[in-house]
Amino acid sequence: MTAKQTLSLADADLTLTIPKARYLERLAKLQLKLSRIQQAYLFHGHRAVLVFEGWDAAGKGGAIRRISQALDPRSFKVWPIGAPRNYYLNRHYLLRFWERLPPDGAISAFDRSWYGRVMVERIEQLTPDHRWRAAYREINEFERMLVDDGTRIVKLFFHISPDEQMRRFEERLRNPLKRWKLTYEDFRNRARWSETEEAVNEMFAKTSTRIAPWTLIPANHKKYARIAALEAVAKTLAKGIDLDPQHLDHRTLDAADKHLNVERELIDSLRSRTE
Repeated sequence: MTAKQTLSLADADLTLTIPKARYLERLAKLQLKLSRIQQAYLFHGHRAVLVFEGWDAAGKGGAIRRISQALDPRSFKVWPIGAPRNYYLNRHYLLRFWERLPPDGAISAFDRSWYGRVMVERIEQLTPDHRWRAAYREINEFERMLVDDGTRIVKLFFHISPDEQMRRFEERLRNPLKRWKLTYEDFRNRARWSETEEAVNEMFAKTSTRIAPWTLIPANHKKYARIAALEAVAKTLAKGIDLDPQHLDHRTLDAADKHLNVERELIDSLRSRTE
């Protein structure tokens, strides 16, 4: 989907799947590409922000884990976003996100984000009507500032059907290792499914911009959703970036030649790449 198209939850084909063998093949290739992207970002000082939104149990965490597996945690940070504490309740809602933006060479992932302003806070009436409506403009301007400052943004929304969500709730209930994920709020939120759909579609319409478009991830099939998410991340982060391994400087190669028992041909081949 491009920013010029009208994006809607109805556009997601929730029947899409991927065979396990193809999933494992694509996952390995995408994780390798993400590793190369991170090295390039560290070397050149690029920055990126990944925004993960979606229904409860839609698979955001699973996709984030597959990205985390490929990246060095020293320059990749995941921020799980919940209800703000009192310090932030008394300040502009974007403050806590400003404080968590990545430095040069780093990538930050937001598990939930500033879009809570126009979804949860809107639906739960936690914010006056005029304030959440103003947030569309504020968010677009916020993202424009980030992009103008050299930060790339990827925004993903994971969409599942109500029936699939209920099936995953039951799975969590039955699995002791997943039971901690299930809360009363998960069931309470289902009562407002139609309101949430309306809020999400309006969010798409007003904040899927040319510089920071939304990508809708059909997520009824977890493996398909993970590959779709990693492909979207890799595509945006790699665009126009040299992903070739960085060359070693002459001092490092001289030290390696002196201290390591390696073939002279290897040192000479690496030295030629720095010239």
